Amino acid sequence: MSLFSTSSTHWQRRALVLLSAVCLAMLASGLYLQHVVGLEPCPMCIVQRYALVLVALVAGLGSLGARRHILLSSAALVLLTAGFGAFVAARQSWLQWYPPQIASCGRDFYGMIETFPLQRVIPMIFKGGGDCTKVDWTFLGLSIANWSFLVFSMICFSAVILIRSLRQRR
Repeated sequence: MSLFSTSSTHWQRRALVLLSAVCLAMLASGLYLQHVVGLEPCPMCIVQRYALVLVALVAGLGSLGARRHILLSSAALVLLTAGFGAFVAARQSWLQWYPPQIASCGRDFYGMIETFPLQRVIPMIFKGGGDCTKVDWTFLGLSIANWSFLVFSMICFSAVILIRSLRQRR
């Protein structure tokens, strides 16, 4: 039996667990950079954190299901949520590469986040007011937003592979 065998959902469930773990690692990295290094997250960073939390939850809970339709629904929700996260990260990367004359990185996002109930549950993690156009930290020449976009894109790609494999099992 190969790794991508269509007779079992075992590898698809493991893939969802791995995607959840990747999101948790990204969140831990963000918290490290915020609380240890001292970087203040911007509103777009906070939105990306919400997307990571949602992907981690959907993938983690979806991995508990053994039925094909549960895994397929989870993979589709992961794709949708990670696609949104990739969009926000791409927008932030664009703002970093081509900063506007007047710094505005979407304070309306911050207003929406303020009314979201999760903000009250975990305020210390998701509080911030940094500038979205500012590059405070880089690794291998890429900013946090660039890395976030790459990770969200990898998650989207993985979700597409999962969806295709689960649809072939009919």
